[in-house]
Amino acid sequence: MAALAPAVAAVRAAVRRGLADLSPGDTVLVACSGGADSLALAVAARFVTQRMRTHCGLVTVDHGLQAGSGERAARLAGWARDHEFDPVDVRTVKVGGHGGPEASARNARYAALVAAAKAHRAVLVLLGHTRDDQAETVLLALTRGAGPHGLAGMPARRERQGVLFARPLLDVTRADTRAACEVAGLSPWEDPHNTDHAYARSRVRPLVTALGPAVIDNLARTAGLIAADTALLDELASDAFDKAVVGTDELDVAQLERLPPPVRTRVLHSWARRLGVSGGALSHRHVVAMDALVTDWHGQGPAALPGGLRVARQGGRLRRIA
Repeated sequence: MAALAPAVAAVRAAVRRGLADLSPGDTVLVACSGGADSLALAVAARFVTQRMRTHCGLVTVDHGLQAGSGERAARLAGWARDHEFDPVDVRTVKVGGHGGPEASARNARYAALVAAAKAHRAVLVLLGHTRDDQAETVLLALTRGAGPHGLAGMPARRERQGVLFARPLLDVTRADTRAACEVAGLSPWEDPHNTDHAYARSRVRPLVTALGPAVIDNLARTAGLIAADTALLDELASDAFDKAVVGTDELDVAQLERLPPPVRTRVLHSWARRLGVSGGALSHRHVVAMDALVTDWHGQGPAALPGGLRVARQGGRLRRIA
């Protein structure tokens, strides 16, 4: 019997680890664009789930941003049906809104994937992000001056609107997914957006490639280390928040003063979100202004938050004021 190609083995092993907690009869959906990463993921997931007695479906999202996108989605769906993926779902979305082309497309895509998962009662949606994607994400976070959550990169698992998403290929290289497709005789779609410099990720991709495999590995490893530290700090902050909150929307300053800065600023961030501030609008400077009410108190006025909200220190508490 011929030896299994190393790239195929690497992708299958990663998928097997990512699906280890599934039960017979569960349904998994692979989010597939037809590119090398998601196509290699789909083939491996179909192979692994057959042996686990779980159902493997495929969903592809047509963003309508390129000529022929609908026909391409239909061809991919036909290929999936021919290879016994079930269910097979094509979701057409309209991309628009705020945040630029990447953010708008991403938001529309996730909304479609959530809808598909709920419609088919899938316990998990698989995404094809690789180690290279993780390195790009860390570099993009650095250019934005992101904090620890940004530098932690993409999590292996995350829940969105009640749907669990998993990225089993974060330890697999893009070269391996391409090699796996070649072994399987597949011709992946080359998304022109990957080289369109209107998209930030496309601008950073050549830099990641030029840095080489060792740097890609280091960036991905750094993301994992920061993610672990961040998870612990978030857990500590959650406990501290419960102890500091008074009533429904006030914080005890004495409790806040006892906290280490990384924990205290997380508590303040969570409190602002609880007051109704959008996470996307809440910036570092807003948290610093709230923190000054605790650590640099000299009778100053309230701190202004997005959405017209104001918080002040009164009677040993931080509270929202009119």
